[in-house]
Amino acid sequence: MPIISEKQNNQKQVLTLNELEKRKVVVEHNSLITSIAKMDKTPLKMFELAVSCINTEEPPKDNTVYLSKRDLFAFFKVSDNDKHSRFKQAVEKMQKQAFFQIKEEAGKGFKFKSIVPIPYVEWTDYNDEVKIEFHREIMPYLINLKKNFTQHALSDIAELNSKYSLILYRWLSMNYNQYEHYSIKGGGRRAEQVEAYRNPSISIKELRIMTDTIKEYSRFQSFENRVLKNAVVEITQHTSFNVFLRESQKRASLIHIVFHITKKRMADDNSYKLEDKDYQSDKEEKSRNEADLLKQAMESKYTRLLIENFLLSPLEMTDTALMAGLQKNVYPLYDELKELRGLNGVKDHLSYVSSKQEAYSKRNVAKYLKKAIEQYLPTVKRQEL
Repeated sequence: MPIISEKQNNQKQVLTLNELEKRKVVVEHNSLITSIAKMDKTPLKMFELAVSCINTEEPPKDNTVYLSKRDLFAFFKVSDNDKHSRFKQAVEKMQKQAFFQIKEEAGKGFKFKSIVPIPYVEWTDYNDEVKIEFHREIMPYLINLKKNFTQHALSDIAELNSKYSLILYRWLSMNYNQYEHYSIKGGGRRAEQVEAYRNPSISIKELRIMTDTIKEYSRFQSFENRVLKNAVVEITQHTSFNVFLRESQKRASLIHIVFHITKKRMADDNSYKLEDKDYQSDKEEKSRNEADLLKQAMESKYTRLLIENFLLSPLEMTDTALMAGLQKNVYPLYDELKELRGLNGVKDHLSYVSSKQEAYSKRNVAKYLKKAIEQYLPTVKRQEL
C-alpha cells in the first residue's frame, strides 16, 4: 500500500520503487511524444518517472508528486558515494537546459510551445523525500487524455540508457498503441492503414528533428550507426518490443526509415484461453453463451484494469474464448474481492500480480489470473474474519 503522510494539513503520497513498478504505466499525449526533447537521458528518465506517479483520474491539484530519494536512486541504478551530488547536478541541468518544444496545428498553421516540464524540485540532506512540481503548461499533456494519448511501460524506460533509445521507444509505443487500438475498433481505418502503425515510416529529416540531431552526425552513416542502430538494438534487448528497420529511398534526397515492431509478450503459442472444460459443458452451450459473455467482458471495469496493468493487451481482447473465460471464471472472483476490500482492493491485487508476471508462462494468461485470485481470496477471507 502507498505510504501516506500528512504535512501542513495537505495529504501527500510518497511512492516507493516497488509501487512504481506495480503502476508500470507512463501516459502522455501524442503531441508530447512527437515533440523535441531538449534534454539528455537523465532528465528525460526523471521526467518519465515523475509522470508515472500522476493519477490521471485524480490529478494532483498543486501539480506536485512525491518520490522516495532512495528508490529514485535505485530506479537509476546509482549506488556510489557520489550519488547525491550527481542527483543535484541532474536536477540543475534539467531546470537550466531541459525543455520540450511542442508543435501543434492551430488555425491555418502551427503553434509552437517551449515548456520547462519540471521547474521546481525540493529535497533535504536529512530526509528521504523528494518533491517534484510540474509546470502548469505541461499538465494538459499528462492528464487531459480522452484521445490521442500513448501509454508505455515504466519498466521498459528504466532499462534504456540512451537519449535516442528513449525518444525512439516512446514514438514506437505511440504507433504500436494505435495499431492495437485500430486492430479492434477499426475506426474507419483500412487494413493497410492499421498495418502501417505496426510498420511506421518516418523521414530522416523528421527523425533528426525529433531526436534533436539536426546539427549532429552530419554523415548519414554516422547518424544511422550512432542514433538508429544503437537505439534499435537497445530497445530490442531491454523492452517489450522487437524492432527491425530498413531504408526506403524514394529519391536520392529523401530517405525514409521503416520500422517493423512486434510485441515480445505475443508468444509463439497463441493459446491464451482457459481449457474448454473450464467454462463449457458442450458446444451448443458455448455457442449460445459466448456472445453474452464476450459483451459483458468488453464492458467490464476489470478488463480496463487488466489493460492498465499490462496483464491484457487490446489485441488479446479479440480472442473471444479468452474473454469469455475471463468473464465466466475470473471476474466473479474479482467481484468477491471487491465485496471484501472494495475496488481499490482489486486494483492492489492486479498491481501485485502485474509486478510478478515475469514468473509465469504467458501462454495462458486467463488460467494464471484465475489461479492468482483463487490463491489470494482465502487469505483475504481469513483476515476479514
